Amino acid sequence: MLLDDNPSKPSHAYPLPIPVSATLLDLVTNLPGDHFTIEWLLGRLDRRSFGIILLVMSLVAMVPGISMLIGPLLAIPAFEMMLGRSGPSFPRRIAIYPLRAAALTGVVRRALPVVVALEKIVHPRWSIPPRMSKLAAGVAILALSGLFLAPLPLIQIVPALLVALIALAYLEEDGLLLCLALLGAFILLAVATAAVWGAVLGAIHIGG
Repeated sequence: MLLDDNPSKPSHAYPLPIPVSATLLDLVTNLPGDHFTIEWLLGRLDRRSFGIILLVMSLVAMVPGISMLIGPLLAIPAFEMMLGRSGPSFPRRIAIYPLRAAALTGVVRRALPVVVALEKIVHPRWSIPPRMSKLAAGVAILALSGLFLAPLPLIQIVPALLVALIALAYLEEDGLLLCLALLGAFILLAVATAAVWGAVLGAIHIGG
């Protein structure tokens, strides 16, 4: 076992990662006013920007009526993760578009107790190479983003929850949770594909 060259240094001398819940609370506490932009959001985040942006967007996507707008936006950082980019970037027009601060505050404050509870059981384990975890998360979220466009009530809840779990697993480097969330995404996509294919075959049968 390697020993510290400076045994007098306390074990807490190195800064611990900031909890995801604390990052979310910091965002809503320091909102610039009645409106904010994605550009402002990215400016307050560090290297964890991919995970936090995806987590925030997935939480907002659970609000009825908004998911069809969030779906295409989720595809942007998901695709950039697949390319191995260091952080997300959005088209200028989208990045500076004003968004209601009250909507973000409401969603985050409702989700905080759940995030805090999950943080007690989510931790680094089942180490996965960063490039591989980023690629897997990006592919899954890109595929899930298409489900937000389905014109069915409350259909956005399940894919949004899976995106949130993938984002949390990516942030906390929890390989076990990431594998479970990816499995859930695969099952959901398989069921959705089977349902669409069944509907197509039914339409062909009726039309024929």
